[in-house]
Amino acid sequence: MPIRLAAAVLLGLESLGILALAGWQTVALVGGDTDSVVSSLALIVLTVVGAAIVGAFGVATARDVSAGRSGGIVTQLLILSVAIGAVTGEWASPAIAVLIAVPAVVGLVLLALAVRAAAPRRRDDD
Repeated sequence: MPIRLAAAVLLGLESLGILALAGWQTVALVGGDTDSVVSSLALIVLTVVGAAIVGAFGVATARDVSAGRSGGIVTQLLILSVAIGAVTGEWASPAIAVLIAVPAVVGLVLLALAVRAAAPRRRDDD
């Protein structure tokens, strides 16, 4: 399997993970575990839109479109920033940070390799 397809699969899995987060948010809304219904609905909509965008990056990466790889790299960097946030603060959790960071690092490496594989080969005419 080419590297770009492995990167696309990982982006697809991350998209499903984001959809699962939207499901969790929906359960919290229905269960009354939110302070503002309007804010909760807006957050759920934004989460679903984010999942769709990450899924689109996965499809574009599978089709060998440069914008998909670029968007996927930005996504991995954003996920890494969330992992760094999980290590810091009042409720810091290094274990959760590792669980968030490992797939992002793997995705970043796969996407970087996919970019390298997609680059045209230079001929040295020396």
